Amino acid sequence: MKIQTAELIISAVKPEQYPGDIKPEIALSGRSNVGKSSFINKMINRKSLARTSSKPGKTQTLNFYLLNEQMFFVDVPGYGFAKVSKKEREAWGRMIETYMTEREQLKAVIQLIDVRHPPTKDDQLMYEWLAHFDIPVIVVATKADKIPKGKHQKHVKVIRETLNMAKDNQVLLFSAETSFGKEKVWSTIESLI
Repeated sequence: MKIQTAELIISAVKPEQYPGDIKPEIALSGRSNVGKSSFINKMINRKSLARTSSKPGKTQTLNFYLLNEQMFFVDVPGYGFAKVSKKEREAWGRMIETYMTEREQLKAVIQLIDVRHPPTKDDQLMYEWLAHFDIPVIVVATKADKIPKGKHQKHVKVIRETLNMAKDNQVLLFSAETSFGKEKVWSTIESLI
């Protein structure tokens, strides 16, 4: 998909703030430092529409990015590293759960996982939670440029086994640095919307 227009429409915390139209939505989930903002910026060919930060946990709302006036990327708060109170984290959890379980426009969740490390307990819980609610998941292994090509499949195997993925679910390798895997991710998204 060639992105002509992309804009942040709204940062929402409750359903009445979500965009009112019925365009398909793809949510982006992952640990706080997995590179969600870099992923968004690379996928939409922008340098800094989604703000990247060296401090994990910057996203604290559901950020709706309208792409080509046709669909939304919805960036949700990252899990894991954010230095926030337990109470705040629980509020994020409720906000994300409400969105993901009640939003009819949600077509799939892209779960970003750092290819260099086995999925964390949080990654596993998120994957299982999405499966429990029958929400389609696209697992994208980020930072593929950081490991030699010859080791890609070994790392993918670790991700598949740790998440206990079904045979027909694939792991898509991706690099925000080199654009590696970008077309494959887009074609997977297009097949779901």
